[in-house]
Amino acid sequence: MQQNFRRTRHRFFKRNLWRTRILFWGGAILVGLFAALFAIMANQADHSFRDLVAYNKYLPLIVTPLGLVLTAYITRRFFAGAEGSGIPQTLVALKNTSGSLSQRLLSIRVVIGKVLMCVLGLLSGASIGREGPTVHLGAAVMYSLGRYAHIPGNYLERGLIMAGGGAGITAAFNTPLAGIIFAIEEMGRSFDPRNSSLIVIAVIFAGMTALLVHQSNYDYYGTSPAELDFSWVWLGVIICGVTGGLLGGGFSQLLISGSRRLVPVMKQRWLLVALACGLTLAIIGLLSDGLSYGTGYTEAKAIVSCTGSDSCHANLGLFYPLYKLLATMISYLSGIPGGIFAPSLATGAGLGRDIAMLFPVELASTIVVLGMVAYFSGVVQAPITAFVIVMEMTDNQNLMLAMMATSLLASGASKLICRKSIYSALAENFVHALSQEKKEHIDSAAVKLNK
Repeated sequence: MQQNFRRTRHRFFKRNLWRTRILFWGGAILVGLFAALFAIMANQADHSFRDLVAYNKYLPLIVTPLGLVLTAYITRRFFAGAEGSGIPQTLVALKNTSGSLSQRLLSIRVVIGKVLMCVLGLLSGASIGREGPTVHLGAAVMYSLGRYAHIPGNYLERGLIMAGGGAGITAAFNTPLAGIIFAIEEMGRSFDPRNSSLIVIAVIFAGMTALLVHQSNYDYYGTSPAELDFSWVWLGVIICGVTGGLLGGGFSQLLISGSRRLVPVMKQRWLLVALACGLTLAIIGLLSDGLSYGTGYTEAKAIVSCTGSDSCHANLGLFYPLYKLLATMISYLSGIPGGIFAPSLATGAGLGRDIAMLFPVELASTIVVLGMVAYFSGVVQAPITAFVIVMEMTDNQNLMLAMMATSLLASGASKLICRKSIYSALAENFVHALSQEKKEHIDSAAVKLNK
């Protein structure tokens, strides 16, 4: 027994083990701090553009195209690899933790560029979110710290990336459970049980740090008044699950196909693409009375917090989810950094609000939440993450079973249209584009040698 005690004590005080723990904990605190500062900057940029629209609704016809061109130019010129959500880059890095590609994608320079360009995109009126970029930020911070500390073992490097990604979700949404689930479900192919406790603790530390910066125990979308009514709710589960899943799958498929087809065009005519996307965004903004711009947080919170009275829906219009869906897709295809989490949740809330018109008024809030879960699950095809993240963001556990059923149904319906999850497909697109770029460089070098 004494020998076992000595062995346990030796393991507890082992230097390498404590170095790894401190790295995970300290990195998580940094992720929470940076994520909170990023949130403040992004929210300020979003509000500034809304003030611009309130001053003159036609100014985006000039500001948005020029802003997207500027954002795309700076990204391509100084921060190559920062385009898009950031989650596909993180997935690519997970598959090649020790290679030069991971060092490039998870470099601090790329992440700084992603944060700054995402803020500039919001300042220009793009329909993007900061949550995907925050995942990229968290993964890069943890990975860079691991390389600096010379942490041995690929499984630890993967653990650092997963912990950083989960910590990013937690700090962005104030959803610790969703951060853990996201790290395992979305990046689960690289999950190693040896990292499980370190990931959980890192997520908690990041969430606590973000809360300290925000100085409040906030709920992202407030508190939903939704309640479970068995006489109607399961009909809502079916309608929301199928509709949201098909619509979310359609969005994902169009985004995947569009980004793949635009790769050759972006090489030569990226300026024209960014300009056209910016002008289209401004036109959609005019049609939606300014509701399609930005993250969609303001609109989604107003819908989710609604108590079911008619006045809650007076200022959005029936076509809000369609406007938001199109604006999000165009913003992503423009080639600027920015995520789809928050805009997709806003689209889902709008879809739920529209479907709620088919149900009794007292069930409006319930259907809104189910619509949000359904569309989001249809887009990302990560059903557990989808219902957990919405449950935590709306502070509503009464609908847990209904949200779970809706999310699973929506994910299944989505796969009828989009067979591969959006982030996996976008990661493949990203790798394909890099390989094509490398091949062109080799061919160009060969031609020069022959001359």
